[in-house]
Amino acid sequence: MQEWNPTRRQLMKAGGLGAAAAVVPSMLAGEAAASSAPSEPKDLITRVIPATGERVPAIGLGSFMTFDTLSDRGRGRIRKVARDFWRAGGRVFDVSPLYGRSEINLGDFITEMRISDRAFLANKVWSTGEYLWDDSHAESNLRRSMQRLSRRRPIDLMQCHSLTNVDVIVPLLHAWKKEGRVRLIGVTHHEPAYFDLLADWVRRGNVDFVQVHYSIHTRVAEEKVLPAARETGTAVLVNMPLEKARLHAVVGNRPVPDFAREFGIETWSQYFLKWVISNPDVTCAIPATSNPKHLAENVAAMRGPLPDPDTRERMYRYVAKIPGFDQIASMPWYPGKSYKGWVTRAQKAIDARSPWPS
Repeated sequence: MQEWNPTRRQLMKAGGLGAAAAVVPSMLAGEAAASSAPSEPKDLITRVIPATGERVPAIGLGSFMTFDTLSDRGRGRIRKVARDFWRAGGRVFDVSPLYGRSEINLGDFITEMRISDRAFLANKVWSTGEYLWDDSHAESNLRRSMQRLSRRRPIDLMQCHSLTNVDVIVPLLHAWKKEGRVRLIGVTHHEPAYFDLLADWVRRGNVDFVQVHYSIHTRVAEEKVLPAARETGTAVLVNMPLEKARLHAVVGNRPVPDFAREFGIETWSQYFLKWVISNPDVTCAIPATSNPKHLAENVAAMRGPLPDPDTRERMYRYVAKIPGFDQIASMPWYPGKSYKGWVTRAQKAIDARSPWPS
C-alpha cells in the first residue's frame, strides 16, 4: 500500500470536516486575520478555510443584482440587509465589479458600519486587458475595488470571475498573493457546462477557493468540482444555493415537511440552505437578497443542527416530487422580481439595439 503523506492543507481539511458544525468562540482564528477578528456570537455553524485554518460562518451574503442600483435613492433596504447580516454573525461578503453598483453600495455600507477591515471580503477580477498578458485592466480592477471598499488591508479573497482569461489571471492572482496584495485566491463559475474546466483548475491551479453553483436542484458540482476541492484542500463557496428565488417559486406557500423541523428548519430558506451547508465539502453558501425579511430567514440557517446524509437525501426526494422542480433550470432568474440597476439598464439598452434573439 502506498504511504499517504498529507499536505498541511489536507491535514487541516481533514481536521476541519469533523468539527465543521462545531460551536467555537471565534470565526476568524487564523493568524492572518486575528488582528482584525471581531467578537463573535458563539452558536454559529462555521467551517475551516484549509489554506489558513481560520473559521468563517457557513452562510455569507451575495450581491449580484440585489445590491445594484441606478442611484443613491432607495438603498435603505439593502443597507439594512448588510447591517442585519453583520449583526446576525455573518462575516463573508461576496461582490464583484461586474455587479454594477453593488461594489460601490457594499463599500458604502461597510464603511458606515466601520467594518471594512473586519469583514471577510470575497471579490473578483473580470479582465482581459488590451492584449494577451496585459495586466493593466486587472491592476485597475484591484485598485478601484480597494478604494470602493475602503480597504486598508489586503482583500481576503480575489477570484478569477467565471474563468475569464483564466490562463493569465490565475498566475497574476498568485503574483498578487506573493506580493501581499490579496490573502487568498480562487476561481469561479455558475454554469454547469464549465464545471469540468473549473474542476481542472482546482486540481492544477493551486488555488485556495473555488466558487461554484450548487443547490438541492443543481447537484452537478458533486461529480467533479467538490471531489477536486476535497482532494486538494480547497475551500468551497456556493453561489445560487437558492437558485435565484426559483426554488421558492416552485414550493410556493407549502409548509416545510414535519421531518425537517427536527433540525430547526422553519422556512424553505433554511431548508434549502441547510441542505447545502450540511455537505462537509462546502465552506460557505452565499445567497443574495435585497429583502431584510428574507435575510433573516437565510442567516437562521447557520444555527441549529444540520441534517445527516440520510435526511439530506430525504429532503431532496421530497422537493423533487413538487411540480415544476424539474423545470427550474429553464425558469428566468428572480421570477416575479425586478432589479433596476446598472446591469439591467445596460442589458436593456443592448437588447433594444440587437436583432438577436428574435
